Amino acid sequence: MIKCKLIVLGQLSEPHWRDACEEYKKRLSHTCSVQEVELREVRTGRDPGAGDIAAALEREADLILPQISPRAFTIALCIEGKQYNSRALAALLEDKITGGASELCFIIGSSHGLSQRVKQAAQLRLSMSALTFPHQMARVMLYECIYRCMEIQRGSPYHK
Repeated sequence: MIKCKLIVLGQLSEPHWRDACEEYKKRLSHTCSVQEVELREVRTGRDPGAGDIAAALEREADLILPQISPRAFTIALCIEGKQYNSRALAALLEDKITGGASELCFIIGSSHGLSQRVKQAAQLRLSMSALTFPHQMARVMLYECIYRCMEIQRGSPYHK
């Protein structure tokens, strides 16, 4: 069974986001062992400056980095990352698992993103879209993306 770890900053405040994530976790339970590590977002002031944001991201990096398993294939979600279509991402993930990665580790930063240290620790920087979405939606979208990749690998008709 494939191990997937999601390291995420912040909580899902709305029940519909939590319900959607739970539904995808349930669907994934047939092919993946999913672990979600929810870390507390470092708060900044109401109108933070660049220095405040950078300091917060560094404190968040201190929380994130110890959670990454040494043999994991680590994927940082960030806007400047590479975009894949579903089939290409499924093939990449399958290649990494068959190539010896002990787990797939996905990182979703806070609303300010991720520090350079976290991005450098990842083997892949992934952008889900050039569009802007609500931050909490990213977790739901990631779960769907992982589920779709697993279904492609299984040859399921889910992905058309």
